[in-house]
Amino acid sequence: MSRLAQTHGLTDVQREILSTVRDFVDKEIIPVATELEHRDEYPQDIVDGLTELGLFGLMIPEEYGGLGESLLTYALCVEEIARGWMSVSGIINTHFIVAYMLKQHGTQEQKDHFLPRLAAGDIRGAFSMSEPALGSDVSAISSKAVRDGEEYVLNGQKMWLTNGGTSSLVAVLVKSDEGHPEGTAPHKSMTTFLVEKEPGFGEVRPGLTIPGKIDKMGYKGVDTTELIMDGLRIPANRVLGGVTGRGFYQMMDGVEVGRVNVAARGCGVAQRAFELGVRYAQQRHTFGKQIAQHQAIQFKLAEMATKVEAAHAMMVNAARKKDSGERNDLEAGMAKYLASEYCKEVVEDAFRIHGGYGFSKEYEIERLYREAPMLLIGEGTAEIQKMIIGRRLLEEYRFQG
Repeated sequence: MSRLAQTHGLTDVQREILSTVRDFVDKEIIPVATELEHRDEYPQDIVDGLTELGLFGLMIPEEYGGLGESLLTYALCVEEIARGWMSVSGIINTHFIVAYMLKQHGTQEQKDHFLPRLAAGDIRGAFSMSEPALGSDVSAISSKAVRDGEEYVLNGQKMWLTNGGTSSLVAVLVKSDEGHPEGTAPHKSMTTFLVEKEPGFGEVRPGLTIPGKIDKMGYKGVDTTELIMDGLRIPANRVLGGVTGRGFYQMMDGVEVGRVNVAARGCGVAQRAFELGVRYAQQRHTFGKQIAQHQAIQFKLAEMATKVEAAHAMMVNAARKKDSGERNDLEAGMAKYLASEYCKEVVEDAFRIHGGYGFSKEYEIERLYREAPMLLIGEGTAEIQKMIIGRRLLEEYRFQG
């Protein structure tokens, strides 16, 4: 275990889980990650191994077949997995958000039906908010659901769907005007639907098409897709929570814990970049000595390690705040913002330490250099995080004049 990014106050069970995950990452992920990433190949063997470890049910209550662990335990596991290959942590994250939303907001029938299968990994989750014409402005969603007897008919196009092809359950946010008269605030007329489908591409159920994978600069292996609904019929009992108009709040709750996940991913990638940088600095020689002995490189290593430590501490704080039952949007926003920015900077410094070799696909740092930018925009851009942070600070420090 490295000296950096230690977490104090963990139970014996938590330490055992993290040790098991770290061993799996070192033996099963790091040796194959770069090769699979270059081929943009879905890591089926790795996913199967994580399923056997129970990672897909880590936070699902024991009564539904999960391990019933905390968000902190989950975030620390994500940190370890992202250290091996960030794409794998993305596969788990979208699954986890759907399971969390079901646990927190689902009807009893929905929990009984979905959570045991999600815990076992028999079905994989994905969630969908974004659309081609909007990014962070969730209120501009144009996809719609119209009631038709005991069903709803959904139409619209969604974008940036992680696990879009491999998933079999998608939580989809759309507008639903039923019971929400014209003039209702946009966030009060949105509903989350639980959409079951067959894994794969093309028409995966009548009225629902997953066109294919989006070709990306990084974050490869995991499938990122569009989702097209054209007369998609969904039973009324697949409205998350059984009541329309609550979708925005349900999704924001899921995204809040998702931001802790993205912070954890940033921490993991930054840790790996530091490991690669400090190792290479002791292997490479210039002017008759290790480059690690040059003051300029030592300064870089000092800055990188400090950023790894600071990001980890903020991520742990955000997870613990959520686990306590308190509102954590401020802490999650800060952790996501800082960890993703620091991750980019640590990766770039490790890239610089590698010199020309960092530009070669033969070296792992090249992959990390392409992966880090996704964290700057995933689960809300830096600008969105700063808006959230600023608004919450004004709430907390309201001037009474």
